[in-house]
Amino acid sequence: MEKFLYLAVDLFALSYPLAQSFEHRIKYSSQWGALFPALLITGIFFVIWDIWFTHLGVWEFNPRYLIGVYLGNLPLEEWLFFLIIPFACVFIYEVLIYFFPKDHFRPVAKPFVYVLVPLLLGLGILHLDKWYTSVNFIIGAISLLGHYLYFGDRYLGRFIFAYLIHLIPLFLCNGVLTGGLTEEPVVIYNNAENLGIRIWTVPIEDTIYSMTLFLLNISIFEKIRSRKTITTLSS
Repeated sequence: MEKFLYLAVDLFALSYPLAQSFEHRIKYSSQWGALFPALLITGIFFVIWDIWFTHLGVWEFNPRYLIGVYLGNLPLEEWLFFLIIPFACVFIYEVLIYFFPKDHFRPVAKPFVYVLVPLLLGLGILHLDKWYTSVNFIIGAISLLGHYLYFGDRYLGRFIFAYLIHLIPLFLCNGVLTGGLTEEPVVIYNNAENLGIRIWTVPIEDTIYSMTLFLLNISIFEKIRSRKTITTLSS
């Protein structure tokens, strides 16, 4: 049964958000028209990135915990990851908007950008010899700056709140995938390509990788949703 471990992690992440998608208060399913294009567009970018890094040997996948279906050099579970995890993350974002209507984190949005963008760029440039650290941090900085230049702080405070909350399931799921509860990791990182700093068994770079994945989905999701709202109001 251990070959179903990665698939089980995917399904675990999907189960509660999917089950609650039709709940009468959040009405997450009503947002799928804006959500699914965001998942698809962002997923294509991250799958290409993933294929490239797998080819370079930045990480690899342990066949012991996979069902054995591959598309390209990626297991099926990894393809599902880039749809399921953002689906769950945007669900967290929507739930927090409902239960916390006031944007409490908006005042820290600008400082968040002003501190994190130079920090990530600096660390990325300092560690150009490490593929995961450098590419991940530089893309994270560009994505964050691009979002801020385009949207300002309109959505960023709510994103920061959701991002902080999402770190709990992130470390849970990625901890399982990186060997926190198993004899061997499901996803095997080449430590020559990262800083070697781990929280539990999760590389510190994963927190920025997940931030970028989450933020790009929110950016596209909110852009599409705002267009739909304008179209509805004008009709």
